[in-house]
Amino acid sequence: MDDLADLERIAGAMLRNLSNGQRRIVMRKMARDLANSQRRRIASQRQPDGSSFAPRKPKTPPISGRGAACFLYPSGGGGEPRKVIMKSFTWGTGSMMIGYDIEAGAIRSFDRDKIVKWLPVPEEHRNRGGGRLRRRGGLRRRAMFRRLSSARFLRSGIDDQGFWVGFTGKVSQIADVHQRGLRDRPSLRAKAVSYPKRELLGDTPADRGLLLDTLYSHLAAGV
Repeated sequence: MDDLADLERIAGAMLRNLSNGQRRIVMRKMARDLANSQRRRIASQRQPDGSSFAPRKPKTPPISGRGAACFLYPSGGGGEPRKVIMKSFTWGTGSMMIGYDIEAGAIRSFDRDKIVKWLPVPEEHRNRGGGRLRRRGGLRRRAMFRRLSSARFLRSGIDDQGFWVGFTGKVSQIADVHQRGLRDRPSLRAKAVSYPKRELLGDTPADRGLLLDTLYSHLAAGV
């Protein structure tokens, strides 16, 4: 019989013998410890079994137009995306690109996250004096789920049944897609794509040992 399973049964009996107040105190501490352990594992980009997360699919970098950009962008009427050639663009707030839309003949702004596809800039529209088109969000690309696993979204708590660790709000739907390897749309106008299974939540033998240590430390304190 598994020694760890035996210890967990003993731990359950110890918890039941505590007063309601003390049981809530130690379960709250165990929940926090488990949540922190999950964050460290996610930061290391590893599954509960120790294997690495499936790497993010590489994105084709936008092709430099020397100060110009060319891309397909959703049309306002919901039809086919239109081809936009934008010159002398700058970055606005967040993901907004602001520049001269050649077709519209005026300054326009576009949300980079809504761009359907980057295209090469036609030679006649290249601005030799301009700079290179660069992607932002370097920190976001360094490690997946940095924001998702923050204390703001990966929460812990206790209830009448015990303690829990999980995601809250709308991000729980995003986490579930990755947790189970489902299909989802990256954006409202994008086609659904399949995501590889990346288990954001999952206990390990080290986690179970950590929780037992937390319980025994609480009991050893003489409470």
